[in-house]
Amino acid sequence: MTNRKSAGTGKTATMPATPAALTLSGQQYPNDGAGVSKGTLRRVVGASFIGNFVEWFDYAVYGYLAVTIAHAFFPEADKQTGLLLTFGLFAVSFFVRPLGGFVWGHIGDRVGRKNALSLSILIMSAATFAIALIPGYTVIGIWAPILLLLVRVVQGFSAAGEYAGASAFLVEYAPANRRGIYAAVVPASTATGLLLGSLIALLLSVSLSPDQMNSWGWRLPFLLAAPMGLIGRYIRTRLEDTPAFLALEKEDEAVKAPVTALFREHWRPLLIAVGAVVLNAVGFYVVLSYMPTYLSEVVGLSSSASFLATTVALATYIGFIFLTGLASDRFGRKRVLITASILFVLLTVPAFMLLATGNFLVILLVQILLGAMLTLNDGTLPSFLAELFPTKIRYSGFAVSFNLTNALFGGTALFASTLLIKLSGSDLAPGWYLMGAAVVSLIAVSLARETSKAPLQS
Repeated sequence: MTNRKSAGTGKTATMPATPAALTLSGQQYPNDGAGVSKGTLRRVVGASFIGNFVEWFDYAVYGYLAVTIAHAFFPEADKQTGLLLTFGLFAVSFFVRPLGGFVWGHIGDRVGRKNALSLSILIMSAATFAIALIPGYTVIGIWAPILLLLVRVVQGFSAAGEYAGASAFLVEYAPANRRGIYAAVVPASTATGLLLGSLIALLLSVSLSPDQMNSWGWRLPFLLAAPMGLIGRYIRTRLEDTPAFLALEKEDEAVKAPVTALFREHWRPLLIAVGAVVLNAVGFYVVLSYMPTYLSEVVGLSSSASFLATTVALATYIGFIFLTGLASDRFGRKRVLITASILFVLLTVPAFMLLATGNFLVILLVQILLGAMLTLNDGTLPSFLAELFPTKIRYSGFAVSFNLTNALFGGTALFASTLLIKLSGSDLAPGWYLMGAAVVSLIAVSLARETSKAPLQS
């Protein structure tokens, strides 16, 4: 046995020499998935999947229908300015995510992962549904974009708890040697949300006339959020919290101020986590969300062809995600994350040069390649970030680092890409931006320790 003081409390918890169980007050609590039934694991996977699915379905629809949304809320602006304003609203909603990270991290580490996730999905789905009900600019004038901004701020706040909470939930339930593949469910769920959003955008673009899309067609996808959110909340409320958190709760070992403990005692892994997320933040939005707009507005591909290429790339991305999770379990998180960064440094700009050819087959192959490269980062990052922090502050550490970085670089990626093209006059600007993000993540991950083979910190 080994003794370890809990952060922020001064209490000492007795830990086993192996990660098979937590032993507190003479009782054993399964850790790293030991003793958890397969049925429970399936329910945990489903509960973690659906919340992120709903969240990223919304982001996909907003990004893929950006041109139509710009017409509905900024009809008096020219096309490029309308896009900038629409993506600006997209970015502003991200600025509240660090605040959400603090709040949801505190709730998750103090009250429990399940409670935080059950509440966040309810707020998220309600806000997404509300977008479908906002009248356009021609009906209520300036109040239309103001209401859209307010709803997206609520979305940003609620979304701050989803990705981090689901990742922590899965990692704390997963078997010790399979944390990577289980945590890969989280980015897979985001990609599935994007995939459904892309499919619906494609269906609408080929089924409705431009007038129908501008007047009511764009609202239809947002209406789906309410039933999906209610289903997700029902699944989550029927689960127990993770064994690791229940053990801490029983011994009153939960930190009273987890965010304070995070900045005071775990600032080094926090800085590493922030740097590691940069490639994910920029890459995810540029490669999977901004790309249809880039292909149609910059390259000149038709809207239907742009959506089709992105849809195929997303389908392959989901498969690659799980392969990456398996690879990170076998070869280690650090090695896989470093490989991702190096590939983006070397291949991003050449990939954007090939996109500029306008050849559909070439574009499709390039998108599949970029998506596969991105999965090396995205499929490994959830388990890597969760393993960086001890149980007492795991939700806070993940939520703060992930949401702070996404606020600075993820939410602004669509706006920055559009602005950089306008300022530089170069269609390759998003590629250079993505390459720079890869350099930052490469440095950060190089400074990290390997986490895949070690037991979860208590």
